Amino acid sequence: MTRIYCGIDLGGTSAKLALGDSTGKIIASDSFSTQSDGRPDAVIASIEQHVQKLLRKAGADSLAGLGMGVPGLVDVQEGETRFLPNLPTQWRDIPVARNLSRVLDCPVRLMNDVRTATLGELRFGSGKDSPRDSFAFFSIGTGIGGGIVIDGKLRLGPLGAAGELGHQTMLPDGPRCGCGNRGCLETLSSGPAIAAEGMRLMRMGLAPRLHALTGGATDRVTAKEMALAAAEDPLIDGAIERAFEFLGIAAANVVTVLHPDRIVLGGGVSEIGDRLHRTVKRVISERVGMFPTARIRVICSPLGERAGLQGALALAIASADD
Repeated sequence: MTRIYCGIDLGGTSAKLALGDSTGKIIASDSFSTQSDGRPDAVIASIEQHVQKLLRKAGADSLAGLGMGVPGLVDVQEGETRFLPNLPTQWRDIPVARNLSRVLDCPVRLMNDVRTATLGELRFGSGKDSPRDSFAFFSIGTGIGGGIVIDGKLRLGPLGAAGELGHQTMLPDGPRCGCGNRGCLETLSSGPAIAAEGMRLMRMGLAPRLHALTGGATDRVTAKEMALAAAEDPLIDGAIERAFEFLGIAAANVVTVLHPDRIVLGGGVSEIGDRLHRTVKRVISERVGMFPTARIRVICSPLGERAGLQGALALAIASADD
């Protein structure tokens, strides 16, 4: 009988769930909002209900394992959330793995969401056919997260926090980051950071094409809209190039330290065209002088938005093998 696993990608506004087999093939999926009630007990109860519904849909009785990626700091050994800043009550010291294991009667593993997505890339994405490679994964969206794989193994560090690539200091006196530091990559190259510069230029009357695309509504300015306007708005084009240059510098730093086989770019910003890919590749070649970089590939995630769920399934499979 096929063993069934469950992967969960928990976000600040919704939770995505999927049942899959040991190959990572998704059998059934669902989602629910966490905005109306994102408290731990309410979310865990909703997870149980939706898992049971998916099991019935798949014609299965039980789970072999469950993996869950969450947006924040996690104690991976204890399976407890330490701090999830984008959820109500911030989920401080919640024994999520133990609680879910009790109600679903299966092993449960918990990990940071971007590290989970990195695991998805390793098992079912760009690492599937090269399991011993090393790579760094940048997830560029509302924030910038990351993960590091060395010789085919996801590196987590003692707190499961290794790979926070978005919190490299790029400008020592730059904008204040939510982490408390100044000038983090996230403050310069995330989707909201890029959009904020577009809004500023539009308010000053310096981005006529962007103004036309958005009807002058600043709340409609996104990195995607800016990319559409860039050909006719030179200052918008320059803003995007600066943001991508910073991402290239961050990637070059990682290459200098780790010399990985590839840099993998994911998240919403990575999907607005091939400009990011080209810029990051160019900056790496310009700034890494200690060794050749021609063989270091820069690619967009083949999993796209599915990386988090696929990684959660990989985590579930690992939980059953523990």
